[in-house]
Amino acid sequence: MVKDVLNQLMKDKFARIAVIVLGIIYFALLFADIIAPYTKDFSDRSMAYVPPSKIFTIDENGKFSKPYTYNYIRNFDGKNLKITYQLDRSKKHYLKFFSQGQNYKFLGLIPMKRHLITTDNSGRLYLLGTDINGRDVFSRLLFGGRISMTIGFLALLVLFPIGLLYGGISGYFGGKIDMIMMRIAEAVMSIPSFYLLIILASILPSGMTSIQRFMLIVVILALIGWAGFARVVRGMVLSIKNQEFVQAAKAVGASDLRIIVKHILPQTTSFVIVAMTLSVPSYILSESGLSFLGLGIQQPDASWGNMLKEAQEFTNIVSRPWLLTPGFLIFIAVLCFNLIGDTIRDILDPKSKVR
Repeated sequence: MVKDVLNQLMKDKFARIAVIVLGIIYFALLFADIIAPYTKDFSDRSMAYVPPSKIFTIDENGKFSKPYTYNYIRNFDGKNLKITYQLDRSKKHYLKFFSQGQNYKFLGLIPMKRHLITTDNSGRLYLLGTDINGRDVFSRLLFGGRISMTIGFLALLVLFPIGLLYGGISGYFGGKIDMIMMRIAEAVMSIPSFYLLIILASILPSGMTSIQRFMLIVVILALIGWAGFARVVRGMVLSIKNQEFVQAAKAVGASDLRIIVKHILPQTTSFVIVAMTLSVPSYILSESGLSFLGLGIQQPDASWGNMLKEAQEFTNIVSRPWLLTPGFLIFIAVLCFNLIGDTIRDILDPKSKVR
């Protein structure tokens, strides 16, 4: 079944593009330590809001050259009362590939110091400029994406088992048990989720590390989202539990839990796959929204949400557009997940496809 779905998914042009784009993103995030020119802790406060480095392949004589760049010189414009940057053309800094740079631990385990692209010790390479603290935006995009792009899947690992089992038990037993369980689920669904997230995130201890805060956000998102999923599963179980194969399992003495887990819930696989694919974008947006408001991942750790917070000022939007890159990546990732989810839904349930 999975193989057939993948084959049909790759036949759809837009879904195929979405899969390739997400594959590139996750590949870059996995090897972020190697691809990023700098480590996640790097900062040069004297180089705040530096524009993206210009890379040259033609020298001053009009001849082809190895790729090189120039450092920026920081100046103060007293007339307009602002800081400006100009290229220091007195020295070229040639780019190096798979060369040694800052020390890091690949995936937090293996000590390494080779980077995909870097420059000499005195040079600075800012592919997407820097932020207010002089940190390389390109490197932080890679490290911040690990949080923003994995939080959805971690939340689903908590949410879906709870929703599946809860909905399965409610639909299978019916009667008063079903009524009580669904009233509880409806009470959870009636809670305004985003405002609850803001309240819970704001009361978290200030001394928490970003990893602890990250895991708590995952748990909070899961505890809010399971109810709606359980309600849909319960409706599907109601239509499945009276079928012949369920009655046969009862006849041979199978326990209620075994019937629910082994015979009924597997029949909801197609819905679960679609729901999981379409749920990931909402969790990416939730984490980004919380971090944007300053209630999620805290500085100096990066996520796409707290990186985008710096771009909310009009001056930065106009003068420093590279700070908007996290928002563009969030848009691309959410769009890709939605395209894949819609295509999988059409494959597994052709009647839902609009002709």
